[in-house]
Amino acid sequence: MFDAVRNNKRIVQIFLLLITLPFAFWGVDSYVKNAGSGGELASVGGTPVSQLDFQQAMREQQERLRTAMGENFNPAMLETVEARKAVLDNLINQRLLALDAAQRRLSVSDQQMRETIAGIPAFQENGQFSLPRYEAVLKAQGMGQPTFESRLRNDLALKQVVAAVAEGTIVSGASAERVFAVQFEERQVSEVRLGAQQYAASVKLADGAAQKFYDTNRSRFEIPAQVRVEYLVLSQEALAGQLSLSDADLRKEYDAHPERFRQGEERRVSHILIQAPKDAGEVALKAAREKIEGLLVKVKASPADFAKLAKENSQDPGSAERGGDLGFFGRGAMVKPFEEAAFGLAKEGDVSGVVQSDFGFHIIKLAGVKAEQVRPFEDVRNELAAELKKAEAGRKFAELAEGFTNMVYEQADSLKPAAEKYKLTVQTSGWFARNGKAPAPFDNEKLVAAVFSDDSLKNKRNTDAVDVGKGVLVAARVLESKPAALRPFDEVRADIEKMLVQEEAAVLAEKDGEKKLAQLVKGDAVPLDWGASRPVKRMEQGFPPEILRTIFRAPADKLPSYAGVKLPGMGYVVFRVEKITRPTAAGADDPRLQAIKKQYARLQAEQDFAAYLSALRKRHGVTVNAAMLESAKDK
Repeated sequence: MFDAVRNNKRIVQIFLLLITLPFAFWGVDSYVKNAGSGGELASVGGTPVSQLDFQQAMREQQERLRTAMGENFNPAMLETVEARKAVLDNLINQRLLALDAAQRRLSVSDQQMRETIAGIPAFQENGQFSLPRYEAVLKAQGMGQPTFESRLRNDLALKQVVAAVAEGTIVSGASAERVFAVQFEERQVSEVRLGAQQYAASVKLADGAAQKFYDTNRSRFEIPAQVRVEYLVLSQEALAGQLSLSDADLRKEYDAHPERFRQGEERRVSHILIQAPKDAGEVALKAAREKIEGLLVKVKASPADFAKLAKENSQDPGSAERGGDLGFFGRGAMVKPFEEAAFGLAKEGDVSGVVQSDFGFHIIKLAGVKAEQVRPFEDVRNELAAELKKAEAGRKFAELAEGFTNMVYEQADSLKPAAEKYKLTVQTSGWFARNGKAPAPFDNEKLVAAVFSDDSLKNKRNTDAVDVGKGVLVAARVLESKPAALRPFDEVRADIEKMLVQEEAAVLAEKDGEKKLAQLVKGDAVPLDWGASRPVKRMEQGFPPEILRTIFRAPADKLPSYAGVKLPGMGYVVFRVEKITRPTAAGADDPRLQAIKKQYARLQAEQDFAAYLSALRKRHGVTVNAAMLESAKDK
């Protein structure tokens, strides 16, 4: 059990984070316990938020981000004033909600606690709560039962406060339909682009303009310092390539772990889906169920027509065109109700009854079964070889890394001794700059810093062996270097003049575009070469947001209407809106309308909750020590 927890520690960590509220309501009791120790960053209802409280919250937020982002996590993202303020605001909101919960005398019964804990998948085995697993999961997180249950009880109490606000949000059908019409609005548009190049001939640069630009922007024409180096690479991948394994070694590993190569039963099914989220509302659910039940009658009357009925009626865009075919899948690939129904069918051709999932209502037809099987040795031979070589190379790399590091440091005037001892090739780079885009491995900031250090540049000593990631160590030695230099004016003059002409031409294009737009808006006839008309949707992909905003800000009361926008450095574009179409939903159960209602309700709930927190701040009183928050990163 403990092995299972250790092996799946990241999954467990993610889960333990997900069961908390969006505002990370962990350990409110610890915040109160630590109040008053250290300097006060803030005060909530007369109770201080101390430095210790804040640092604990920062550590928890760092752990949440590390778990969620993995290798992409950068601790520096929490070092900004904005990030620290967000963490402090979070703490303040927790305190406010805790105060409100206490005033409302909200509590969580032992029965609620038992049901919540028993329903957490991480604490279950074979779908049932397991006390040993519960204890093992908590132990793997370094947390005792009393601490976890105290924190969970606090979270559940605070969740009651949040739910009371969120569940009070009501979105009317009329409001949702108005948003729907705007969201899916389509405009028929043609355009004229006034490119800067059209105005370039009219630009006359002032005498000395290029020289003046050169003199005031000299840093733009500097050639940075560059080096050319020789280097050695010690890598796990190269070590793995040097290894060879016999069939006997591979067969031994295969025979020792047969469970690794066992493939569970897979099933191929087709389905018909009528979308209806569980929170869609009684009317929508009833309509969807009636529709799917009507289709089930047709399927039973003519099973051979299943693919045709799926193609004509299924609301699953991914499979409807294929007659509902979902291909083969194993257990764990689908949501539980769907999986249970699919694996509950006895033989090919069998059809399920109506199955409800988080996506709506399904009819499922079994199209094929692949029995459980063990992958043969020949099929996994290469996979096994790569795996064993990687493991052996990792061990060998760890053994060699320290010696390699010591040798390039101790014999710092040459890389040859290390190359000979570790059977490595001395490689030579091209010229590259410190802040340039160098090829690997010199795209690593730490390695480049070592190459451009005084010891490396002036004394021509080997750099330290630098870990550039993914099991690779690199040591380098400078062969040649070039100091930073300024490109002569005559060398860059033509480029400067071309750039200045482009900038001036773009300004002329913008002025002419704005003038023509004003004339069009007034109703004047303006001779323009309009492009072909095309439909544009508000949610169009591939359009710059500023252009979409411009098109949909054009007046809709009188057509054609006109709008224009600058294309920075490139010119100006004028749009002519010729037709506007606003669709209506296909009934109350239209899944697009249901999605709009859900999004709209979420937005309203967020606004209501923000207003609620603002009211709590006024009621209980909140003060923040901004100066101390600025310095909190150094504590």
